[in-house]
Amino acid sequence: MDELLSGQAPQLAALLELVEQGGHMTDAAAILGIPQSTMSRRIHGLEDRLGVPLIVPDGRAVSLTAAARELADSIRGPLREVEIAITDIAEAADPDHGAIRFGFPLTMGAGQIPDLLAAFSSRYPGIRLDLKQAHGAELARDLQKGGLDLAIIIPPPVELQHEVLASQEIVAALPVDHRFAGRRSITVAQLASEEFIANPATYNLRSLTDLWCADAGFVPRVKTEVTEFSTIREFVGRGMGVALIPRNVRFMEGIAEVELRGGDYVREVSLCSAVRRPSRVVARLRDFIRERAQGWAAP
Repeated sequence: MDELLSGQAPQLAALLELVEQGGHMTDAAAILGIPQSTMSRRIHGLEDRLGVPLIVPDGRAVSLTAAARELADSIRGPLREVEIAITDIAEAADPDHGAIRFGFPLTMGAGQIPDLLAAFSSRYPGIRLDLKQAHGAELARDLQKGGLDLAIIIPPPVELQHEVLASQEIVAALPVDHRFAGRRSITVAQLASEEFIANPATYNLRSLTDLWCADAGFVPRVKTEVTEFSTIREFVGRGMGVALIPRNVRFMEGIAEVELRGGDYVREVSLCSAVRRPSRVVARLRDFIRERAQGWAAP
């Protein structure tokens, strides 16, 4: 263990960062806060220890060998666990102070997530929240690379540890003067002639919308693509089209939300981490989210 901590750990960290930076020594060294010459010595020292080449000169950068990439994939998780363990010991004396890097989807920028984070900050004013909104695939990559501590992702990513927090009910959002606005429920097929407002094609809910419409026998005519649900609702309220989106947590004038019948119109909301055991500060937010999620009827 002493040998690992004094020798190989810095070398392994250097290799991992070099892989993350696509073989750019200068960028990797800058992120680690070391001179490029030190970075190079660590990589070559690791090559000497292993007896296999890890890099090959390639212009202003280096190409990484298959052995380098395989080793990086193997050590990414364990090194992150070591980092968390060290952070955890440092936080033990004061778990109410620190920083958490938390991510959540672009589609959840209004409503329960801002409410939840505001309540958390009020309870733990000494904990700083570094927030990121992004597409689910990007949040998953950031977790795997150690750029985030926790993230809410929809749907649950199979490659990451996660727990399902709640299920979102998807409803038809219609202009309040729409012919179906007063109905208790409708089928997706009844919207075949409508113009749709939806997320871009790479989003999970857009894929589900396309699938549900295909099952109902039509291709949705998507007139407008928008990333944010709040903006989609604004456009629906102005009569620009209809949408299949999660039920709103707050009343909004100009919109009727009608239940969809004849199918399983839900999707799972998950809380994800790249490590088995988060630090004490991160665990504060994880547990806080768990408690609040028990009351989420339609997150």
